[in-house]
Amino acid sequence: NDIVILMNIVLFSETEINQPLSLKDERGKHIIKVLHKKVGETFEAGIINGKAGLSTITQIDENFIHFDFSPKTDGKLLHPVTLIVGFPRPIQLKRLFRDVAGLGVEKLYLCGTELGEKSYMDSNIVSGGAAEKALLEGTVQAKSTHVPELKLFSSVKECLTFVKSEYQIDGKNVDKFNIKTILDNVKPKGSLFSFLQKELKNIDQNQTKPYIYAAIGSERGWTDNERELFEKEGFAPCSMGERVLRTETAATVATTLIMQSLEIL
Repeated sequence: NDIVILMNIVLFSETEINQPLSLKDERGKHIIKVLHKKVGETFEAGIINGKAGLSTITQIDENFIHFDFSPKTDGKLLHPVTLIVGFPRPIQLKRLFRDVAGLGVEKLYLCGTELGEKSYMDSNIVSGGAAEKALLEGTVQAKSTHVPELKLFSSVKECLTFVKSEYQIDGKNVDKFNIKTILDNVKPKGSLFSFLQKELKNIDQNQTKPYIYAAIGSERGWTDNERELFEKEGFAPCSMGERVLRTETAATVATTLIMQSLEIL
């Protein structure tokens, strides 16, 4: 039996949106077998990283669904959050991709860590397309069109060097509008939620919207050297309690707390 993926919105690339959709495609199966759509009916659709709207089915033949797409909105925009995550084991990574995409994180930076298993970074989960698929699944689950940006770094130092370059916009240093935290239950200086509340009060949100960077370690956590690198870049060590969480669980909880602090949830 065919396995049909459940979709809250059917996403297409720019080039696909004006082309017939194969009935063998997962999206075609969903439209016919789950939504039970017929000629003249509509389904929710969108362009990846673009507009959302409705598609009207104009014809269904032996091989294809023909449709016309009508954009209605810009889609659900991503939130001003970058997660820096120590590379976890691949099975955790797939869940993490889906969850953070569903929550609407703008960027996800994966980096090698000193205590992390080196073989995890050799996984083909990214190069083989599984990462893109999982991010799309999370985006579809949220009925969104915008997919988080994914970048890989070999080390914390390399990642932070890149992050530092992002503080420069049109030649101006905007770091003062960033809120940066490293999640660490070994040497925290306070709770994540309290830290966010305090920092957000110090930013004039009428002048600019704050941007949040949150770093989450791999399953063995951070080394003292990595903690020092983050703190030199202004990342405040915070905790979400005394319990040790899986990497993907910590990412979901931290993102939820951040969204709540930004009054998004």
